[in-house]
Amino acid sequence: MIESSITFLPVSNLKETVRFYTEVVGLTVWKEMGSCIILSCNKGYWGFCQYDDGRPLASGVCMSLNCENTQQVDQEYQRLQSLGIKTQGAPARHPNFPVYSFFFADPDGYLLEFQKIVDEE
Repeated sequence: MIESSITFLPVSNLKETVRFYTEVVGLTVWKEMGSCIILSCNKGYWGFCQYDDGRPLASGVCMSLNCENTQQVDQEYQRLQSLGIKTQGAPARHPNFPVYSFFFADPDGYLLEFQKIVDEE
């Protein structure tokens, strides 16, 4: 019954957000809807909207992109480093979860993660 999902977040500058997510993160535009745009994450969608009603940006958000393996996580880290994107450290195994990942922020400060969920040892 459910075909897919879309998470919508408010942004301060839609044009800059689209540039960041397409040129830096590597997502593609799926649908443009005026002051909102939906980006494809392969098996899901992220929507970003620039509202003119004064609503605040979301807080406490972390959006994760799942990689096929830990080598891809490392490759994404190196790619972002070559683009001059500041990250919150190098890829590492999370101390509390079976995840290998690294974090960085988008232009509005939303936390992003490239990750690989790894089997428990």
